[in-house]
Amino acid sequence: MMVQAIGRMLRDGVLRNVVGVPSSSGIASVAKESGVPLSTLDEHPVLDLNLDGADEVDPELSLVKGLGGALLWEKIVATASRQVVILVDETKLVTRLGTKAPLPVEVVPFGWKTHLAFVASLGGAPLLRTEPDGRPFVTDEGNYILHCRFEGGIADPAELEARLLKRAGIVGTGLFLGVAHRVIVGKGGGVEVLTRKAQ
Repeated sequence: MMVQAIGRMLRDGVLRNVVGVPSSSGIASVAKESGVPLSTLDEHPVLDLNLDGADEVDPELSLVKGLGGALLWEKIVATASRQVVILVDETKLVTRLGTKAPLPVEVVPFGWKTHLAFVASLGGAPLLRTEPDGRPFVTDEGNYILHCRFEGGIADPAELEARLLKRAGIVGTGLFLGVAHRVIVGKGGGVEVLTRKAQ
C-alpha cells in the first residue's frame, strides 16, 4: 500500500526525484506496477530513507522482521540507509520480542537440518517454512527459512543474534536490533510516532 501510494504521488507531481531500492522481488513487482523508478544498491550504496514494516516492535524499537520471507535483503537495505522508519499497526507492539511472531532464521539449504538441534539448544522450537504444497519456501537468495518459536519470548535478543550468526550456514535472522530510528504506529484513533532513544 505504501509503495502504491508513492506511485500515485509521483504521478500527481506531489513527489519528484524518487528512486527506490526494493528489499524483495515481490516489492519490486509492486513498485514497477505502481510506476516507482527502481535502482540497486550497487548504483546507490547509501540510501536516504528506508520505509518498511515489522512483525513485532518492542519498547526499545527493536524488531522482529521477515515473515514476508525477505529478511536478509531487508536487513541489507536497512543497514545501507541513513534513516529507517517502520510502519506498523498497534497489534505489532510487544513488551518482549518473540511473544507473538516466530523468529525467522535464514539458512543455506545445504545441511539445513543440522541447525534444528542447535536452535533447540538455544531454547527455540524451529520449523522449516514451506509452501502450500509442502515444498520448502525459498528466499530471493535461494535459501530456506526456519521459523523459531521461543516460549515466553526472547530473553536476550542481542545474545541470541550473536550466537545464531556465529554458526556456519546461518546467514541471517529476523532480529533487527538498534536499526529503526522511528516507528509509526497506526491506531484506531490516529497515528503515534515512536522515536528511538539516543544510545
